[in-house]
Amino acid sequence: MKKKIAVITLSSAVASFYCKQLQELFGEYIITERYSLDDNSVEGIIDADIVLIATDDIYRTVKNYIKKDCEIIITSITIFKDGFNKVNEIPKGKKVMLVNLSLEMAVETISLIYQLGANHIEFVPVYPMMKEIPNIDIAVTPGEMRYVPENVSRIIDIGHRVLDINTIIDIAAKLDLDSLIKKEKIQNYFNSIVTNRSGVQKLMGITSRLESEFSILLQGLEEGIIGVDLKGSVYFYNESAEKVIGLKKENILGRYVKELIPELPFEQVLHRAKSIKQKLVEINGCAISVNIDPITNNKILYGAAAIIKRFSDAEKEQHKLRSQLIGKGHIAKYTFEDIIGESKEINKVKDIAKRMAKSESSILIRGETGTGKELFAQAIHNASNRKKYQFVAVNCAALPESLLESELFGYEEGAFTGARKGGKLGLFELAHMGTLFLDEIGEMELGLQARLLRVIQEREVMRIGGDRVINVDVRIIAATNRDLKNLVKEGKFRQDLYFRLNVLPLNLIPLRERKEDILLLVDKIKKELKKEFVLSESVSEAFLNHIWEGNVRELRNYVEYLAHLEKKYIDLEDIPFNPSKISNLYDLRDEEIITIKTFKQYVRNKVDRYIFVLKELEKGYKNRESVGRRSIAKSAEIQGVFLSEQEIRRILVDLENYNMVEISKGRGGSKITQFGIKAIDKLY
Repeated sequence: MKKKIAVITLSSAVASFYCKQLQELFGEYIITERYSLDDNSVEGIIDADIVLIATDDIYRTVKNYIKKDCEIIITSITIFKDGFNKVNEIPKGKKVMLVNLSLEMAVETISLIYQLGANHIEFVPVYPMMKEIPNIDIAVTPGEMRYVPENVSRIIDIGHRVLDINTIIDIAAKLDLDSLIKKEKIQNYFNSIVTNRSGVQKLMGITSRLESEFSILLQGLEEGIIGVDLKGSVYFYNESAEKVIGLKKENILGRYVKELIPELPFEQVLHRAKSIKQKLVEINGCAISVNIDPITNNKILYGAAAIIKRFSDAEKEQHKLRSQLIGKGHIAKYTFEDIIGESKEINKVKDIAKRMAKSESSILIRGETGTGKELFAQAIHNASNRKKYQFVAVNCAALPESLLESELFGYEEGAFTGARKGGKLGLFELAHMGTLFLDEIGEMELGLQARLLRVIQEREVMRIGGDRVINVDVRIIAATNRDLKNLVKEGKFRQDLYFRLNVLPLNLIPLRERKEDILLLVDKIKKELKKEFVLSESVSEAFLNHIWEGNVRELRNYVEYLAHLEKKYIDLEDIPFNPSKISNLYDLRDEEIITIKTFKQYVRNKVDRYIFVLKELEKGYKNRESVGRRSIAKSAEIQGVFLSEQEIRRILVDLENYNMVEISKGRGGSKITQFGIKAIDKLY
């Protein structure tokens, strides 16, 4: 005999939609009757096996019309994944209309979307007969397109709100139709809607309708679920359990779990009626994380259920939870594309760093302040196999030793006065499977260095006040602007720690040694600040010749200063440093002096021609462009210098042999090097 379901909603259209949905899911096993408040169809006594009511308010209105022995279900609703995905595509922080039949229904839909997790946008409820329609260009509506204001340019229809998994389960259980839940069409429906798993733990303690509800709710979960009765016979075994254990459902249902999976301690749980949490077992050579709970009702034991998953999957989930719990956004934002520069020096460092990223060894980044040590550390992390995990950075100079120790290693509750209740996760634990960046490592106290060394060597950490060892898999990238070798000699840095960190040394180039990148960086910073101004030739020269003790950080400060002047053209008197204190660009190292003397002996009386070519290339350098033989020859003709393209070619080859220029292949032209710039005045 068919079961009767009466559906009562505010809108007749919604009632018809729910009736159609139920018919599609339960087919010939049910008949439906539609009632709604908007057409006054609720009259007389409603007699049905189940009365499905949209809201509590509607129930209070119609309860006197419902036969006393009817089963009542207040609907739990959701939306289809396709509609929810459309909402998630809306840019963060956007203000959006939510259009529905009434203010109450609009607010309910907004609340539903927020509960499902799409809380990145601001919704404004809009409904028919609203006095003032907000001026918003995007509207979201649950199938009520007709009520969307005409001025809206983009309409997102997420479809009617639909019955959630909990409502379908309740209907099936109350009508003894739970066997239908296993049918493909209902399983496909469950997969098509947005829902959550909050009912799983609650279900573990419910014994009435245990077999049906357990199967309904848990079959589609990613975790493996195994249910056994008091004798240890398996009565539930979902698809995920098949994947984890490796045994097919038909080969395990009805059999004793101890015979097939002796590694799972069901007997212990059934004997003691106590849960086993977070136990690691090995099955078929794979580490499995296991939780087993007794199933009881009114203190009567009915069986036990296990939640299992591969330990590697559990670790990935744990990292997501840790990052949400900490809420500090330990993410590497930068990649190698964010490191600006076209100089040979910076490209060489980037190439070395990219190769280091593929390794698992510790890296020690050396560089003056402002050279971008953390920028490189983040880029290395994002190019490594650990990029999906946390990038955790800590400045060793910013915290006193005691506080830094608790930050790195964490602590247990009551470890010291003021310790947080429940203890605290250390940064090593947080960075598990990821990268820990130790900035200003040269400032770390010797006592803490010893403990850090042990963690790096043993790959395990113990919290302050704790008595258990926690295994960690962390890659260390350390950075310093100090000479650690000298600190080792002075007894201020442990030699063994130095060698542990300095497996892969990376030396960053100061800005003064890659001057061709300076004006590129100026343009990049101007774009970030959304400012437009032009540097005069004298200012550009001053920037190129400045010593830049603070490197890129100092450069950024100066550019920000110039941006706030609100001037379109920047002259020498506008710059925030004294050009008279420009570093001596022409100071030569001993080997450079020898090279210039050798070169002058080589070119003899033709030195003027070489100087002419160098100066032409220097002009191109200041204009940030390569210069070819033809343009040099044309310039020579204008200035009355007799140089053929063939002779210019020979001069360029000679200059390249002495590292004064770089000749690009094809039509790339030639560029003067820093040594070439230095050499011009010394060649006279």
